[in-house]
Amino acid sequence: MSDPEPCRMKHTEDPEELRDLMEVEEESEELSEVKEESEELSEVKEESEELSEVKEEHHVKPGEKPLSRSKTKNIFLKKRRAKKSTTCTQCGKSFTCKQGLEHHMRVHTGEKPFKCDQCGKRFKCKQGLEHHLRVHTGEKPFKCDQCGKRFRCKQNRQIHMRVHTGERPYTCDQCRKSFKQKVHLDVHMKIHTGEKSYACNQCGKSFTTKQSLECHMRLHTGDKSFACNQCGKSFTSKQNLERHMRLHTGEKSYACDKCKKSYSEKQTLDLHMRIHTGEKPFMCDQCEKRFSKKKYLKLHMRVHTGERPVTCDQCGKSFTHKKSLKRHMRIHTGEKPYGCDQCGKSFAHSSSLNLHMRIHTGEKPYKCSHCDKRFSQSGHLKSHERIHTGEKPYKCSHCDKRFSRSASLKRHETIHIREKPHTCDQCGTTFSFKSHLKIHMKIHTVEKP
Repeated sequence: MSDPEPCRMKHTEDPEELRDLMEVEEESEELSEVKEESEELSEVKEESEELSEVKEEHHVKPGEKPLSRSKTKNIFLKKRRAKKSTTCTQCGKSFTCKQGLEHHMRVHTGEKPFKCDQCGKRFKCKQGLEHHLRVHTGEKPFKCDQCGKRFRCKQNRQIHMRVHTGERPYTCDQCRKSFKQKVHLDVHMKIHTGEKSYACNQCGKSFTTKQSLECHMRLHTGDKSFACNQCGKSFTSKQNLERHMRLHTGEKSYACDKCKKSYSEKQTLDLHMRIHTGEKPFMCDQCEKRFSKKKYLKLHMRVHTGERPVTCDQCGKSFTHKKSLKRHMRIHTGEKPYGCDQCGKSFAHSSSLNLHMRIHTGEKPYKCSHCDKRFSQSGHLKSHERIHTGEKPYKCSHCDKRFSRSASLKRHETIHIREKPHTCDQCGTTFSFKSHLKIHMKIHTVEKP
């Protein structure tokens, strides 16, 4: 026969320990009894209070017969049953009437008995359906007394009023940014948590909101349900359509308090404000250059990667972005849209016109740090300063000769390649340098006796 388990041996070996355990059990039982008695007393007290309430409600007036104890008890039990019947058995929430509980239970059951006969959408309560029907009828009975804008439901008008009052009751505890609606705060919090619960099953891209995913999906489906009634252009979202409509209306609701420049979107104003604040939040990890906009950083990165995705269909030259190609195309078209109002000279680029204007104004904003000489262009200053520093960054590929300017190198290299691009239109003589051609032209212009 095997020995009893060690733990059992321990309990039976020491009678004193066994006695202590029994005392603990007895104490525990006594405490339970006390607790039960306390609960019973509490219930009795509650019943007594409720009975007193019933008696007070049915206070005997002079000449009236008082209620019997059994009748008082019946009224009390009826009230208690009514109280229990208006409490949700799922979550414990209480309601003032049975109808309120019935409506609430649909949250747990998912029941939606009220159906829209226009689109088939279902609702838990009749009020929800009535509000929804205004989408189809276009009815907007609630009007803002500040700007006249109308709304389908009272709650939306209340939220809208915060536009006028400036009230932002919902604040982010991470960055202290405030919002007019709680739903906007909830979406914002996902920036800090990094949560992107909604993923595209086509390309895998994730989004913080279901609405953003739905808008994105239209890129794959090609669905553009929102059409402009002015020009017929279609958009994937209502927000994009509203933004576009401002082009037709000319509405610019967002004004800069520094320079009074106005914008049709708040986001554009926020970006503009960086001009005044000097904020450049986007930094290149290659050279640490900073930019005010993310798109500028992306374009800049092509300097490091060597990417030139935009190509000229006339000469095959490639560029880092469309804007550069557009400027380049003016070489082929001969277009010079920027005209000087002083002398009538035209330029292909606005920057060229700005530089030219300094001839008329005499402006020379770039001063040499070694001497007092000033220049109208930064490039001219850099070339000049090499006289002081002795720097000659341009080296000839045919010999070891170096130059301080790229133009000087190009002139020098024509000696090696024997290129003579400058031709006299009088006698056909060719020259390597334009200056030599100019000297030669004097032969033809000199009058003979």
